[in-house]
Amino acid sequence: METVYITSYSAVTACGFGSQALLKALLEQRSYLQKAALIKPDFVMYTGEVHEILPEIQSEFLAYNTRNARLALAALDCQEASFRLAVNLARQTYGASRVGVIIGTSTSGIYETELSYQHHENTGSITDDFDLQHQHAWVATAEFLKKELQLTGPCYGISTACSSSGKAIAAGQRMIESGICDAVVVGGVDSMCHLTVHGFHSLELTSEVPCTPLDEQRHGISLGEAAGLLLLERQSNESCNLALVGYGESSDAHHMTAPHPQGAGSKQAMQTALLRAGLQTEDIDYINLHATGTRLNDESEMCAVAALFDRQTPCSATKGITGHTLGAAGAVEAIVSLLALEHQFIPGTWGLNKVDPAFENNVVERPLKNQSLRHVMSNNFGFGGNNVSLIFSRNMAPEEVPYG
Repeated sequence: METVYITSYSAVTACGFGSQALLKALLEQRSYLQKAALIKPDFVMYTGEVHEILPEIQSEFLAYNTRNARLALAALDCQEASFRLAVNLARQTYGASRVGVIIGTSTSGIYETELSYQHHENTGSITDDFDLQHQHAWVATAEFLKKELQLTGPCYGISTACSSSGKAIAAGQRMIESGICDAVVVGGVDSMCHLTVHGFHSLELTSEVPCTPLDEQRHGISLGEAAGLLLLERQSNESCNLALVGYGESSDAHHMTAPHPQGAGSKQAMQTALLRAGLQTEDIDYINLHATGTRLNDESEMCAVAALFDRQTPCSATKGITGHTLGAAGAVEAIVSLLALEHQFIPGTWGLNKVDPAFENNVVERPLKNQSLRHVMSNNFGFGGNNVSLIFSRNMAPEEVPYG
Protein backbone atom coordinates (compact mmCIF):
# COMPACT_ATOMS: atom_id res chain seq x y z
CA MET A 1 0.00 0.00 0.00
CA GLU A 2 1.25 3.47 -0.88
CA THR A 3 1.69 5.71 2.14
CA VAL A 4 -0.23 8.98 1.96
CA TYR A 5 0.61 12.00 4.06
CA ILE A 6 -1.74 13.98 6.29
CA THR A 7 -0.72 17.58 5.76
CA SER A 8 -3.60 19.21 7.65
CA TYR A 9 -6.58 18.28 9.78
CA SER A 10 -9.37 20.07 11.61
CA ALA A 11 -12.25 19.11 13.90
CA VAL A 12 -15.37 20.78 15.20
CA THR A 13 -16.91 18.88 18.10
CA ALA A 14 -18.87 19.49 21.29
CA CYS A 15 -15.45 20.37 22.78
CA GLY A 16 -15.31 23.47 20.56
CA PHE A 17 -13.97 24.75 17.26
CA GLY A 18 -10.65 23.29 16.18
CA SER A 19 -8.49 20.30 16.96
CA GLN A 20 -6.80 22.23 19.77
CA ALA A 21 -10.11 22.38 21.65
CA LEU A 22 -10.40 18.61 21.20
CA LEU A 23 -6.79 18.14 22.37
CA LYS A 24 -7.46 20.18 25.51
CA ALA A 25 -10.54 18.11 26.34
CA LEU A 26 -8.60 14.88 25.86
CA LEU A 27 -5.69 15.96 28.03
CA GLU A 28 -7.99 17.26 30.74
CA GLN A 29 -10.33 14.29 30.30
CA ARG A 30 -13.35 16.58 30.33
CA SER A 31 -16.69 15.44 29.00
CA TYR A 32 -18.84 17.81 26.95
CA LEU A 33 -21.99 15.69 27.09
CA GLN A 34 -25.10 17.55 28.24
CA LYS A 35 -28.84 16.96 28.21
CA ALA A 36 -30.19 17.18 24.67
CA ALA A 37 -30.99 20.79 23.69
CA LEU A 38 -31.27 21.03 19.89
CA ILE A 39 -33.61 18.04 19.75
CA LYS A 40 -35.82 17.90 22.84
CA PRO A 41 -37.14 14.33 23.14
CA ASP A 42 -39.70 13.25 25.75
CA PHE A 43 -37.06 11.04 27.38
CA VAL A 44 -33.76 11.76 29.10
CA MET A 45 -30.75 11.73 26.81
CA TYR A 46 -27.26 13.23 26.89
CA THR A 47 -25.68 14.46 23.67
CA GLY A 48 -22.46 16.03 22.44
CA GLU A 49 -23.88 19.03 20.58
CA VAL A 50 -21.92 21.92 19.10
CA HIS A 51 -23.16 25.00 20.96
CA GLU A 52 -21.02 27.67 19.27
CA ILE A 53 -22.65 29.83 16.61
CA LEU A 54 -21.95 28.20 13.24
CA PRO A 55 -20.76 30.33 10.29
CA GLU A 56 -23.20 31.39 7.59
CA ILE A 57 -23.17 29.90 4.10
CA GLN A 58 -22.32 32.51 1.48
CA SER A 59 -25.20 33.51 -0.80
CA GLU A 60 -23.70 31.73 -3.82
CA PHE A 61 -24.15 28.35 -2.11
CA LEU A 62 -27.37 28.90 -0.13
CA ALA A 63 -28.96 25.86 -1.77
CA TYR A 64 -26.61 23.81 0.47
CA ASN A 65 -27.58 25.67 3.65
CA THR A 66 -27.83 22.97 6.34
CA ARG A 67 -26.44 22.44 9.81
CA ASN A 68 -24.23 19.76 8.27
CA ALA A 69 -22.73 22.16 5.73
CA ARG A 70 -22.23 24.84 8.38
CA LEU A 71 -20.39 22.38 10.63
CA ALA A 72 -18.13 21.57 7.68
CA LEU A 73 -17.59 25.27 7.00
CA ALA A 74 -16.63 25.81 10.65
CA ALA A 75 -14.01 23.06 10.31
CA LEU A 76 -12.57 24.80 7.24
CA ASP A 77 -12.14 28.16 8.89
CA CYS A 78 -11.37 27.57 12.58
CA GLN A 79 -7.73 27.80 13.69
CA GLU A 80 -6.99 30.78 11.43
CA ALA A 81 -8.42 28.88 8.44
CA SER A 82 -5.33 26.65 8.43
CA PHE A 83 -7.19 23.78 6.78
CA ARG A 84 -8.58 25.98 4.00
CA LEU A 85 -5.11 27.41 3.42
CA ALA A 86 -3.63 23.90 3.17
CA VAL A 87 -6.25 22.91 0.58
CA ASN A 88 -5.62 26.12 -1.36
CA LEU A 89 -1.93 25.26 -1.47
CA ALA A 90 -2.72 21.74 -2.68
CA ARG A 91 -4.97 23.17 -5.40
CA GLN A 92 -2.18 25.50 -6.54
CA THR A 93 0.38 22.69 -6.42
CA TYR A 94 -1.53 19.94 -8.21
CA GLY A 95 -4.36 21.74 -10.00
CA ALA A 96 -8.04 21.89 -9.00
CA SER A 97 -8.91 18.77 -11.02
CA ARG A 98 -6.34 16.69 -9.13
CA VAL A 99 -7.84 17.35 -5.69
CA GLY A 100 -10.87 15.24 -4.72
CA VAL A 101 -13.45 15.36 -1.93
CA ILE A 102 -14.86 12.29 -0.12
CA ILE A 103 -17.10 12.87 2.90
CA GLY A 104 -18.79 10.31 5.13
CA THR A 105 -22.16 11.07 6.73
CA SER A 106 -25.20 9.28 8.06
CA THR A 107 -27.51 12.27 8.52
CA SER A 108 -26.50 14.83 5.88
CA GLY A 109 -29.31 17.44 5.85
CA ILE A 110 -32.03 15.27 7.40
CA TYR A 111 -32.53 17.87 10.15
CA GLU A 112 -33.64 20.46 7.57
CA THR A 113 -35.91 17.88 5.91
CA GLU A 114 -37.55 17.25 9.28
CA LEU A 115 -38.09 20.98 9.85
CA SER A 116 -39.57 21.40 6.39
CA TYR A 117 -41.95 18.47 6.77
CA GLN A 118 -43.00 19.77 10.20
CA HIS A 119 -43.73 23.11 8.54
CA HIS A 120 -45.80 21.27 5.93
CA GLU A 121 -47.78 19.53 8.64
CA ASN A 122 -48.51 22.85 10.33
CA THR A 123 -49.15 25.03 7.28
CA GLY A 124 -49.78 22.73 4.32
CA SER A 125 -46.57 23.68 2.48
CA ILE A 126 -42.86 22.94 2.83
CA THR A 127 -40.41 25.71 3.62
CA ASP A 128 -39.33 27.90 0.69
CA ASP A 129 -35.65 27.13 1.12
CA PHE A 130 -35.94 23.35 1.25
CA ASP A 131 -33.84 21.65 -1.45
CA LEU A 132 -33.84 17.83 -1.35
CA GLN A 133 -30.94 17.39 -3.79
CA HIS A 134 -28.60 19.96 -2.24
CA GLN A 135 -29.52 19.40 1.42
CA HIS A 136 -30.85 15.93 2.11
CA ALA A 137 -28.74 13.86 -0.32
CA TRP A 138 -25.74 12.08 1.20
CA VAL A 139 -23.37 13.74 -1.29
CA ALA A 140 -24.62 17.26 -0.49
CA THR A 141 -21.98 18.19 2.11
CA ALA A 142 -19.19 16.83 -0.09
CA GLU A 143 -20.49 18.88 -3.03
CA PHE A 144 -20.70 21.98 -0.86
CA LEU A 145 -17.07 21.58 0.23
CA LYS A 146 -15.97 21.00 -3.36
CA LYS A 147 -17.59 24.26 -4.47
CA GLU A 148 -16.49 26.21 -1.40
CA LEU A 149 -12.87 25.11 -1.94
CA GLN A 150 -13.00 25.67 -5.74
CA LEU A 151 -12.05 22.09 -6.54
CA THR A 152 -12.99 20.16 -9.67
CA GLY A 153 -11.71 16.66 -8.87
CA PRO A 154 -13.80 13.57 -8.05
CA CYS A 155 -16.42 14.10 -5.35
CA TYR A 156 -18.74 11.70 -3.56
CA GLY A 157 -20.27 10.78 -0.23
CA ILE A 158 -20.11 7.54 1.75
CA SER A 159 -22.86 6.46 4.14
CA THR A 160 -22.17 3.22 6.00
CA ALA A 161 -23.44 4.33 9.41
CA CYS A 162 -20.71 4.73 12.04
CA SER A 163 -17.87 3.63 9.75
CA SER A 164 -18.69 6.22 7.06
CA SER A 165 -15.82 8.67 7.51
CA GLY A 166 -13.28 5.97 8.31
CA LYS A 167 -14.15 4.47 4.95
CA ALA A 168 -13.91 7.93 3.35
CA ILE A 169 -10.31 8.15 4.59
CA ALA A 170 -9.53 4.72 3.14
CA ALA A 171 -11.19 5.69 -0.15
CA GLY A 172 -9.05 8.84 -0.30
CA GLN A 173 -5.91 6.72 -0.07
CA ARG A 174 -7.13 4.59 -3.01
CA MET A 175 -7.81 7.72 -5.07
CA ILE A 176 -4.20 8.78 -4.62
CA GLU A 177 -2.66 5.32 -5.06
CA SER A 178 -4.62 4.73 -8.26
CA GLY A 179 -3.33 7.98 -9.74
CA ILE A 180 -6.75 9.61 -10.00
CA CYS A 181 -5.88 12.33 -7.47
CA ASP A 182 -2.77 13.86 -5.94
CA ALA A 183 -4.65 15.11 -2.87
CA VAL A 184 -8.05 14.39 -1.35
CA VAL A 185 -10.11 16.20 1.27
CA VAL A 186 -11.57 13.37 3.36
CA GLY A 187 -13.52 13.09 6.58
CA GLY A 188 -17.02 13.14 7.91
CA VAL A 189 -19.79 15.45 9.05
CA ASP A 190 -22.92 14.55 10.99
CA SER A 191 -25.46 16.76 12.75
CA MET A 192 -28.15 16.08 15.30
CA CYS A 193 -31.61 15.24 14.01
CA HIS A 194 -34.86 13.71 15.25
CA LEU A 195 -34.33 10.55 13.19
CA THR A 196 -31.15 9.48 14.96
CA VAL A 197 -32.30 10.57 18.43
CA HIS A 198 -35.56 8.64 18.26
CA GLY A 199 -34.17 5.84 16.09
CA PHE A 200 -31.41 4.88 18.52
CA HIS A 201 -33.82 5.26 21.42
CA SER A 202 -36.29 2.88 19.73
CA LEU A 203 -33.46 0.33 19.45
CA GLU A 204 -32.93 0.72 23.22
CA LEU A 205 -29.32 1.75 22.63
CA THR A 206 -29.30 5.17 24.31
CA SER A 207 -28.26 5.94 27.87
CA GLU A 208 -30.06 8.20 30.35
CA VAL A 209 -26.68 9.27 31.71
CA PRO A 210 -23.51 10.31 29.85
CA CYS A 211 -22.14 7.21 28.13
CA THR A 212 -19.44 5.16 29.87
CA PRO A 213 -17.78 2.91 27.26
CA LEU A 214 -16.10 -0.26 28.52
CA ASP A 215 -17.51 0.19 32.02
CA GLU A 216 -19.03 -2.79 33.81
CA GLN A 217 -22.27 -0.80 34.26
CA ARG A 218 -22.42 0.84 30.81
CA HIS A 219 -25.97 1.60 29.67
CA GLY A 220 -25.71 2.73 26.05
CA ILE A 221 -24.60 5.52 23.74
CA SER A 222 -24.71 9.31 23.89
CA LEU A 223 -25.15 10.78 20.41
CA GLY A 224 -22.98 13.65 19.20
CA GLU A 225 -22.41 15.83 16.17
CA ALA A 226 -19.15 16.92 14.58
CA ALA A 227 -17.12 17.71 11.51
CA GLY A 228 -13.70 16.13 11.01
CA LEU A 229 -11.63 16.94 7.92
CA LEU A 230 -8.22 15.64 6.83
CA LEU A 231 -6.12 16.52 3.81
CA LEU A 232 -4.38 13.50 2.28
CA GLU A 233 -1.53 14.17 -0.14
CA ARG A 234 0.74 12.07 -2.32
CA GLN A 235 3.81 13.96 -1.19
CA SER A 236 4.93 15.24 2.19
CA ASN A 237 6.12 18.72 3.11
CA GLU A 238 8.74 20.03 5.51
CA SER A 239 6.36 20.28 8.46
CA CYS A 240 4.48 17.01 7.86
CA ASN A 241 5.41 13.90 9.81
CA LEU A 242 2.02 12.15 9.94
CA ALA A 243 0.84 9.50 7.49
CA LEU A 244 -1.88 6.96 6.80
CA VAL A 245 0.02 3.70 6.36
CA GLY A 246 -2.71 1.06 6.47
CA TYR A 247 -6.44 0.45 6.35
CA GLY A 248 -8.66 -2.57 6.52
CA GLU A 249 -12.35 -2.93 5.67
CA SER A 250 -14.80 -5.76 6.09
CA SER A 251 -18.52 -6.44 5.99
CA ASP A 252 -19.50 -9.36 8.17
CA ALA A 253 -23.28 -8.82 7.67
CA HIS A 254 -23.98 -10.71 10.89
CA HIS A 255 -27.05 -8.63 11.78
CA MET A 256 -28.66 -5.36 10.70
CA THR A 257 -27.74 -3.57 13.92
CA ALA A 258 -25.91 -6.02 16.24
CA PRO A 259 -22.19 -6.79 15.80
CA HIS A 260 -20.79 -10.30 15.43
CA PRO A 261 -20.50 -11.71 18.99
CA GLN A 262 -16.83 -12.63 18.57
CA GLY A 263 -16.02 -9.60 16.47
CA ALA A 264 -15.22 -11.59 13.32
CA GLY A 265 -15.58 -8.64 10.98
CA SER A 266 -13.74 -6.15 13.19
CA LYS A 267 -10.89 -8.65 13.64
CA GLN A 268 -10.65 -9.05 9.87
CA ALA A 269 -10.54 -5.27 9.39
CA MET A 270 -7.70 -4.91 11.92
CA GLN A 271 -5.75 -7.80 10.38
CA THR A 272 -6.08 -6.32 6.89
CA ALA A 273 -4.93 -2.90 8.12
CA LEU A 274 -1.83 -4.47 9.68
CA LEU A 275 -1.11 -6.43 6.49
CA ARG A 276 -1.40 -3.35 4.29
CA ALA A 277 0.83 -1.38 6.66
CA GLY A 278 3.41 -4.15 6.80
CA LEU A 279 3.21 -4.12 10.59
CA GLN A 280 2.81 -6.71 13.33
CA THR A 281 0.45 -6.41 16.28
CA GLU A 282 3.37 -5.62 18.57
CA ASP A 283 4.16 -2.55 16.45
CA ILE A 284 0.90 -0.83 17.44
CA ASP A 285 1.53 1.52 20.36
CA TYR A 286 -2.10 2.48 21.02
CA ILE A 287 -5.59 1.49 19.81
CA ASN A 288 -8.37 4.06 19.70
CA LEU A 289 -11.42 1.84 20.13
CA HIS A 290 -14.82 2.29 18.51
CA ALA A 291 -16.38 1.42 21.92
CA THR A 292 -19.78 3.12 21.98
CA GLY A 293 -20.94 2.16 25.47
CA THR A 294 -23.50 -0.46 24.43
CA ARG A 295 -23.09 -3.90 25.93
CA LEU A 296 -22.88 -5.84 22.66
CA ASN A 297 -20.68 -3.40 20.74
CA ASP A 298 -18.02 -3.16 23.42
CA GLU A 299 -18.01 -6.91 24.05
CA SER A 300 -17.61 -7.68 20.35
CA GLU A 301 -14.74 -5.26 19.79
CA MET A 302 -12.86 -6.23 22.93
CA CYS A 303 -13.15 -9.89 21.99
CA ALA A 304 -11.61 -9.14 18.60
CA VAL A 305 -8.82 -7.01 20.10
CA ALA A 306 -8.01 -9.71 22.69
CA ALA A 307 -7.79 -12.32 19.92
CA LEU A 308 -5.18 -10.29 18.03
CA PHE A 309 -3.17 -8.17 20.42
CA ASP A 310 -1.00 -8.70 23.45
CA ARG A 311 -2.85 -7.95 26.69
CA GLN A 312 -0.48 -5.06 27.39
CA THR A 313 -1.32 -3.09 24.22
CA PRO A 314 -2.89 0.17 25.47
CA CYS A 315 -6.40 0.97 24.27
CA SER A 316 -9.07 3.49 25.23
CA ALA A 317 -12.39 5.00 24.17
CA THR A 318 -13.09 8.72 23.76
CA LYS A 319 -16.83 8.88 23.04
CA GLY A 320 -17.52 9.82 26.67
CA ILE A 321 -15.95 13.19 25.81
CA THR A 322 -17.46 13.95 22.38
CA GLY A 323 -20.45 11.63 22.17
CA HIS A 324 -20.88 9.15 19.34
CA THR A 325 -20.76 11.36 16.26
CA LEU A 326 -21.98 8.55 13.97
CA GLY A 327 -20.92 9.26 10.37
CA ALA A 328 -18.27 11.71 11.62
CA ALA A 329 -16.87 9.33 14.28
CA GLY A 330 -14.21 7.81 12.03
CA ALA A 331 -12.80 11.21 11.11
CA VAL A 332 -13.00 12.66 14.63
CA GLU A 333 -11.31 9.61 16.13
CA ALA A 334 -8.71 9.59 13.36
CA ILE A 335 -7.91 13.13 14.48
CA VAL A 336 -7.78 11.93 18.11
CA SER A 337 -5.22 9.37 16.95
CA LEU A 338 -3.21 12.02 15.08
CA LEU A 339 -3.23 14.27 18.14
CA ALA A 340 -1.97 11.34 20.22
CA LEU A 341 0.88 10.81 17.75
CA GLU A 342 1.71 14.48 17.39
CA HIS A 343 1.70 15.21 21.13
CA GLN A 344 2.86 11.81 22.34
CA PHE A 345 0.09 10.92 24.78
CA ILE A 346 -2.55 8.22 25.16
CA PRO A 347 -6.12 9.46 25.79
CA GLY A 348 -8.02 8.08 28.75
CA THR A 349 -11.55 6.65 28.90
CA TRP A 350 -13.88 9.22 30.43
CA GLY A 351 -16.58 7.99 32.83
CA LEU A 352 -14.90 4.68 33.51
CA ASN A 353 -15.66 3.54 37.05
CA LYS A 354 -14.75 -0.14 36.73
CA VAL A 355 -13.58 -1.84 33.55
CA ASP A 356 -15.84 -4.74 32.62
CA PRO A 357 -14.05 -7.76 34.13
CA ALA A 358 -14.82 -9.72 30.96
CA PHE A 359 -12.29 -7.57 29.10
CA GLU A 360 -8.72 -8.83 29.14
CA ASN A 361 -7.21 -5.78 27.48
CA ASN A 362 -5.08 -2.93 28.83
CA VAL A 363 -7.75 -0.22 29.06
CA VAL A 364 -6.26 3.21 29.78
CA GLU A 365 -8.42 5.05 32.31
CA ARG A 366 -6.61 8.41 32.58
CA PRO A 367 -4.51 10.24 29.95
CA LEU A 368 -0.90 9.08 29.83
CA LYS A 369 1.59 11.79 28.83
CA ASN A 370 5.25 11.47 27.85
CA GLN A 371 4.65 8.39 25.73
CA SER A 372 6.62 7.13 22.74
CA LEU A 373 4.07 6.49 20.01
CA ARG A 374 4.90 5.71 16.42
CA HIS A 375 1.94 3.63 15.16
CA VAL A 376 -1.69 4.10 16.25
CA MET A 377 -4.73 2.10 15.16
CA SER A 378 -8.24 3.61 15.08
CA ASN A 379 -11.37 1.44 14.78
CA ASN A 380 -14.88 2.26 13.61
CA PHE A 381 -17.64 -0.29 13.16
CA GLY A 382 -21.10 0.41 11.77
CA PHE A 383 -24.53 -1.15 11.45
CA GLY A 384 -24.75 -4.10 9.11
CA GLY A 385 -21.18 -5.14 9.88
CA ASN A 386 -19.53 -2.27 7.98
CA ASN A 387 -16.10 -2.21 9.62
CA VAL A 388 -12.97 -0.14 9.08
CA SER A 389 -9.63 0.02 10.85
CA LEU A 390 -7.01 2.68 10.11
CA ILE A 391 -3.32 2.84 11.04
CA PHE A 392 -1.53 6.18 11.33
CA SER A 393 2.20 6.61 11.80
CA ARG A 394 4.58 9.33 12.79
CA ASN A 395 8.18 9.80 11.71
CA MET A 396 10.08 10.62 14.89
CA ALA A 397 13.52 12.23 15.08
CA PRO A 398 15.84 10.45 17.53
CA GLU A 399 16.38 13.61 19.56
CA GLU A 400 12.66 14.38 19.84
CA VAL A 401 11.38 15.00 23.36
CA PRO A 402 7.88 13.57 24.07
CA TYR A 403 5.03 15.92 24.90
CA GLY A 404 4.70 16.52 28.64
